[in-house]
Amino acid sequence: MAIGAVHAGPELEHRIFEVLQEAGTLSGWQGLGPAVARWAPRVPDLAPERDLDAIRRLGGGLLTPEDADWPASLADLGLSEPIALWVRSPHRPVPSIERCIAIVGSRDSTAYGAQVTAEIAYSLAERGLSVVSGGAYGIDAHAHRAALAGGTGPYPTIAVMAGGVDRYYPSGNEELLRSIALQGAMISEVPPGSNPTRYRFLQRNRIIAALCSVTVVVEARWRSGALSTAHHADGLSRCVAAVPGSVYSANSAGCHRLLREGSAVCVTDAAEIAELAGASGQNLPTESTGKRADHDGLDLQDLLLLDALPLVSPTTAEKLCTVAGLSLTSVLAGLGRLELMGLAERTNGNWRRNKRT
Repeated sequence: MAIGAVHAGPELEHRIFEVLQEAGTLSGWQGLGPAVARWAPRVPDLAPERDLDAIRRLGGGLLTPEDADWPASLADLGLSEPIALWVRSPHRPVPSIERCIAIVGSRDSTAYGAQVTAEIAYSLAERGLSVVSGGAYGIDAHAHRAALAGGTGPYPTIAVMAGGVDRYYPSGNEELLRSIALQGAMISEVPPGSNPTRYRFLQRNRIIAALCSVTVVVEARWRSGALSTAHHADGLSRCVAAVPGSVYSANSAGCHRLLREGSAVCVTDAAEIAELAGASGQNLPTESTGKRADHDGLDLQDLLLLDALPLVSPTTAEKLCTVAGLSLTSVLAGLGRLELMGLAERTNGNWRRNKRT
């Protein structure tokens, strides 16, 4: 694009002016001149044919918005949509937005964050969903590893890189990233050989958010790059979810901030996340049930009677009237109900609580 911009001159500038005017974002545009001045020194170093040869040697390819395999969800970024994606993967195409879940979080994750991330990512991948993250240390790495272990589809996990897809960054994740390239996909908007920079790390967050129907923040400090991804997702009207942590953990402060501000939904497992990713009424999680308590479902009179029943020595209905503060009619009727429920038993005309309760 830089080569075309430098040589196209006024014709390209006029076209960009029209696009910005149609989009209503013309305000503040200073023209193509300053951009051409920035790009011009880089033109001699550009080698598009070399970059295309490099991505082909890696078993990947270059996607543009005109390609049939281009992720349609990226169009929601508007003028921030990438002009191309370098994809390193044995599979085609990239999964649709409904099948992609982003899991992001702190690089210095805790044992709690690592365990929760692994359980969630593994279960999501088992369901055939693709786990998308940034390939970094901490939560990103735990999410990728677990997804690779639990994956059942062609894209168990996708790493969106800040540098070229030929660069294993960070170097400590080289083995992991190689596995992702073989079993899932590595994606970048910059060509092979490009170095990851702080700006590119921030820029790639918008791509993670746009590719996914749900962005899950597992652990994040008060000011964290993971929150940047969450804010991009929120701006795109994507669902944002956060995993709660200890109120004493600085690594969960960002998650609690999202929950407190109302910009994230509280989630605790993969079933709840899958529900957010599906259409209304789909992927509903099984409601967990705890052990039933004796008093569940009892009205006030039966609850008073149950509390009045002795555990050891049986007592008379008349005595229960005094202890429970109920009439004899109410006590007799209530004792019948409690007996049917297995909560009371009769011994020689007297009553006590069932020993099983």
